[in-house]
Amino acid sequence: MFLLVLAYLGGVLTLLSPCILPVLPFVFARADRPFLRSGLPLLVGMALMFAVVASLAAVGSQWVAQANQIGRWIALVVMAVFALALLWPALADRLLAPLQRAGARLGAAADAGQGGVLSSLLIGVATGLLWAPCAGPILGLILTGAALQGANVGTTGLLLAYALGAATSLALAVWIGGRVFTALKQRLGVGEWIRRGLGIAALLAVVAIAMGWDTGLLTRLSTVSTARLEQRLLDVLPTQQPAAGAAMMMSAGDAANGALPVEGQMPSLAGATAWLNSPPLDAQQLRGKVVLVDFWTYSCINCLRAMPYVRDWAERYKDHGLVVIGVHAPEFAFERKLDNVQRAVAELKVNYPVAIDNDFAIWRGFNNQYWPAHYFIDAQGRIRAHHFGEGNYAQSEQVIRQLLREAGNSLPGDMAPAMRMAGNGVERQADMSSLKSPETYIGHGRAEHFASPGGMQAGQVSDYIVPAQLQLNQWALGGHWIVGEEDAQLQQAGGRIAFRFHARDLHLVLAPQDPARPVRFRVRIDGQAPQAAAGSDVSAQGEGVVDQNRLYQLIRQDGEVRERTFEIEFLDPGVRAYAFTFG
Repeated sequence: MFLLVLAYLGGVLTLLSPCILPVLPFVFARADRPFLRSGLPLLVGMALMFAVVASLAAVGSQWVAQANQIGRWIALVVMAVFALALLWPALADRLLAPLQRAGARLGAAADAGQGGVLSSLLIGVATGLLWAPCAGPILGLILTGAALQGANVGTTGLLLAYALGAATSLALAVWIGGRVFTALKQRLGVGEWIRRGLGIAALLAVVAIAMGWDTGLLTRLSTVSTARLEQRLLDVLPTQQPAAGAAMMMSAGDAANGALPVEGQMPSLAGATAWLNSPPLDAQQLRGKVVLVDFWTYSCINCLRAMPYVRDWAERYKDHGLVVIGVHAPEFAFERKLDNVQRAVAELKVNYPVAIDNDFAIWRGFNNQYWPAHYFIDAQGRIRAHHFGEGNYAQSEQVIRQLLREAGNSLPGDMAPAMRMAGNGVERQADMSSLKSPETYIGHGRAEHFASPGGMQAGQVSDYIVPAQLQLNQWALGGHWIVGEEDAQLQQAGGRIAFRFHARDLHLVLAPQDPARPVRFRVRIDGQAPQAAAGSDVSAQGEGVVDQNRLYQLIRQDGEVRERTFEIEFLDPGVRAYAFTFG
């Protein structure tokens, strides 16, 4: 219920977003018609079509994406005909068969308000195909959850609630627009010119969408950002969303007191697309063993910092009845490539079985939401505890030992000293006392705090400038980049990324566009070579090479941690930048 309310309120805020601008001409074009016969069917058609298309798109199927693009072009044609009919009503009479009758009815309905319900619904459906709401935090939450949880009634319900919220805003716009339209007709007698003006506006909107200007020019024209408003709604209403590095959530109390409840049976592992270090395993095979299931992905810094403990448990208790299974669930596209995961598994010295969960089938079976996530399963195949995120390793090991005792297994002496597993390099535990910078994504799908003048231009080659000064946690691009859904791709040598941060460590997930062509880079901190503050992937002079798809540690400070400006310059083109993480 909370998510439905949240989705609806997020949709209401769509009226304040630049992405609604191409839709408004089509809505205002019917502002002088009776609302129940014209405006309402149009809004219903928009909401339903958006919910259907977004539900299908959420599962990420390639054929759906292609169908959606085809549908958008069909919709552009329909709306162009509608706009031209507003300009020249006689055009509808000249349309060739079999479109002649349908076009005439559409043009007549648009111009005269006759047959309003059906034609308005048609216009609404077409407009819904064109409507691409801005991916603010609330819609991002819905679509991310849908992609991970799969297509279901709940997903469609949330998207429909979002669409209805936006339709509510548009209904208000229709009401206001209708009053303005009527006043102009009564006082100025220029209804014919208004009708033609609306036709021109609708035609320009079609051209803007077809040329991609609605994601560039309209963003720059926006004077109101809804992201901050939506984020406040997310903060107020209690929700769950997929996340990396979430806080500790142990289902049980003190494991030493034996208070471990039964949370359910271990779900199937059959959805794995491949297995590393082991033949395929299933729940039945694992009966009699205590199982630790670790959800991770190899570019997740939170997963990497937990890795030393998981490795130690796997080695320490493997002869005492424990089986550790790593479930690799990718966050970025390059983490779906089996070769990349195999290399990471070897470099991280992961010797226990790893299930490749590219389709998120195992993830959904556990109803998981987090990287990393640990599920503790007893010898009878029952989930007895779970832990999300980093930390509380001693308590996790207590759970393992208790489940082994319940199964009648011996234990290898005392628990491992917690500090022994502190880790080095990227595996070193975060300095939480000095951490004031959050994980920050670079792709436009989840980007926040972007500070380059003119804003972010999604999906097109653009020139970016790094401003002279950045505020804490702001970042910027410099040079020629294409910003995609999950990354930014450098088109020419000399491109830069700057970030104003406050943390001991700074990491950046990077990849070469062509694996055969490494990309050289140079790092600066407060304008100087990092020297002693250089991370494990950088020399003291700040030099390094992007030669793999992975997380790179670029800054590791010793001593006092303060607010500083990081900058990386790429000396070659062809790099892809995904996300900043800190520690």
